[in-house]
Amino acid sequence: MAEVNTGGGGKSEKGKPKKISLRVDFTPMVDMNMLLITFFMLCTSLAKPQTMDLVMPTNDKNISDEERSKVKDTKAVTLILGEKNEIFYYLGKPNYADYTSLKVANYRGAEDKNSIRSLLLSKNRAGVAKMHKLKVLKYRGQISEEAYKKGVSDIKNSKDGEVVIIKPMDKSTYKNLVDALDEMQICSIGTYTIDEVKKGDKFLVDNLKQSGALTKASQLAK
Repeated sequence: MAEVNTGGGGKSEKGKPKKISLRVDFTPMVDMNMLLITFFMLCTSLAKPQTMDLVMPTNDKNISDEERSKVKDTKAVTLILGEKNEIFYYLGKPNYADYTSLKVANYRGAEDKNSIRSLLLSKNRAGVAKMHKLKVLKYRGQISEEAYKKGVSDIKNSKDGEVVIIKPMDKSTYKNLVDALDEMQICSIGTYTIDEVKKGDKFLVDNLKQSGALTKASQLAK
């Protein structure tokens, strides 16, 4: 039994009030706390961790760099995450001779034509339309949860789908990487990977910021 005893015996001095022993029982409080804990455990749903599938570059040394990055040029989109919320992209193979081949985008929504979301939605229109139709069928109860998951997997793993390569630079932030990965889910991109920034990628970024000065310098050096 939980209790607190205060005061004690002893004779009181003349002219002073006599001390009275006080006993406080905390047993009901303990019982009430246990009931509250049990109530919240049963009635509160625990937060489920949200996971995201990532495709990382393979470490197989028997695969050449050409085979490692072999993707259809018409389906490949490369994102380069820079500092201060900068995001650059190019389609297909990089063109080092033309600095304007590297484009600048932002992390705004689809209402901005220069956002990375607008780009991916326009490139993956077929996949987005199929995903929307699948969600409508699930909402109406016309397909089961298993059929919905299988349909999502088939759409994202389609051979005709877009392939996005995300390359964070040294001064890019973790938030920018998370934002880029969120866009993959929003735009129904099934195949995407996080890769290292190569020297050619740094050249493209620096050349764009200098309006093609690096290309002119290399041509003069020849």
